[in-house]
Amino acid sequence: MYDKAQLEALKKDLEKWEEIHLQQSLSRLPERSKEFITTSSAPVERLYTPLDVAEQDYQRDLGLPGVYPFTRGVHPTMYRSRLWTMRMFAGFGTAEETNARFRYLLDQGQTGLSIAFDLPTLMGYDTDSPESLGEFGKCGVAVSSLRDMEILLENIPLDKVSSSMTINSPAAVIWAMYIATAEKQGIRPDQLRGTIQNDILKEYIAQKEFIFPPEPSMRLVVDTIEYGTRAVPQWNTISISGYHIREAGSTAAQELAFTLADGMEYVRWAQARGLDIDEFAPRLSFFFNAHNDFFEEIAKYRAARRIWAREMRETFGATQERSWLMRFHTQTAGVSLTAQQPENNIVRVAIQALAAVLGGTQSLHTNSMDEALALPSEHAVTIALRTQQIIAEESGVANTIDPLGGSFFVEAMTNRIEAQAYDYFRRIQELGGVLPAIEKGFFQSEISDAAYRYQMEIDQHIRSIVGVNKYQDQTPITIPILEMDPQGYRRQVARLAKVRQERDPGRVGQTLDRLRIACQGTENTMPYILEAVHAYATLGEIIGVMREVFGTYEEPTWI
Repeated sequence: MYDKAQLEALKKDLEKWEEIHLQQSLSRLPERSKEFITTSSAPVERLYTPLDVAEQDYQRDLGLPGVYPFTRGVHPTMYRSRLWTMRMFAGFGTAEETNARFRYLLDQGQTGLSIAFDLPTLMGYDTDSPESLGEFGKCGVAVSSLRDMEILLENIPLDKVSSSMTINSPAAVIWAMYIATAEKQGIRPDQLRGTIQNDILKEYIAQKEFIFPPEPSMRLVVDTIEYGTRAVPQWNTISISGYHIREAGSTAAQELAFTLADGMEYVRWAQARGLDIDEFAPRLSFFFNAHNDFFEEIAKYRAARRIWAREMRETFGATQERSWLMRFHTQTAGVSLTAQQPENNIVRVAIQALAAVLGGTQSLHTNSMDEALALPSEHAVTIALRTQQIIAEESGVANTIDPLGGSFFVEAMTNRIEAQAYDYFRRIQELGGVLPAIEKGFFQSEISDAAYRYQMEIDQHIRSIVGVNKYQDQTPITIPILEMDPQGYRRQVARLAKVRQERDPGRVGQTLDRLRIACQGTENTMPYILEAVHAYATLGEIIGVMREVFGTYEEPTWI
């Protein structure tokens, strides 16, 4: 991209600048630190010039927005035509409480739903199960049956609103409840738009909310991909998630590499099922973290698009342009929020959200300032939503495409993160692939080492966290904290008992028997799960059948 003679001249000018101007400046005003690093502990050089991107080819590495390799964005006009979806993650207590929060957020200008489920639901247990005791509604909404889902989505136009559901091991069951609820509202499955997270590999790597062993879990994921491709064509049947990998302590490069490695593993399994890549790849979606380091995050998103487009086209043989696109949701970094001086989190979230937008996200959740203390209050979540709206409407950053493209710093960092990702792909392949690498503890060990290093940098004051290890303030916290309905658990358990009493027990038993047979064989399980859901079999009953057939998974202990 640059003339060699000009680069040589620049190199000489740079050496002269360092010898004269830089040294004179440093003698008068030394730099603040001997070393500057990113959030991922990668070194940041003093200055970036064309010498740092001398090997870059514009057409090969950057291109134009909406054109391969999509480094500069997946759409030709990006936010000039349509803003990203503002999708606030919400869910707590009962279906009634969360439904009220959804309708409030939609009234405030939110443009898509994002549903959080409580821990019993995430682990496939009904609210009244002994394993659920004490965990009802604490980190999301409780959904134990189709009746809960009907209440959760009451008065929400599912043919007009896109919904995202953060659910993994029981994803097929919860998705079936959503589809069944829409059908009861008179909405066909092919009219529905949304996403289920459904990314079981990252559960083994980072979040640990797995139920079944890897192989049957992957089968269920492919079942949803296959069923969605045929029956729910506007739905993203998986959101391949780096967010939780980053929250567990990974670096930006690890988040990117491990997420894309997982994504490519899902592609392999779907192809092994007999699906054509151009049939299902356009509905694969991704979910990334937006952490504190502004430029590192932007570079990560740009590298992600470029790598995915190249791998889909050159490694997996996708021929349709839509199969090469990486579309992703972003959430600001929950792990970066502090309980100390919680108002500071508003600033952190604004910077992180701005990085996501400048990085070209298609959908965004902004965390609330109080999330290190409790589930978000209405006041806090409104500020978080307004943060996105101010970025969209007032900042001007949505007026042009990839405004930081061409920055020597951003391009050099994009290239570096891409190279680190490919190094990880090589190491994973040497271990036998994603599943063997999980069994050997590779991902977990890499993340653990990165998390330990990050914490040590904080403890040793190499890294400053405002309000935590610098600029501390003992002023009492005065922000309002969300309080849930204290009678919610009682009402939820009573509703579940009523569902069991009023349903047809013979029909429930028959649908569960058919599901058991399907799980024992090789048929796609989704039609049988839908049948059981329509009969008002509960989440715990359906997952219980799968536990009988598939067994449960216990993570190995590594030395």
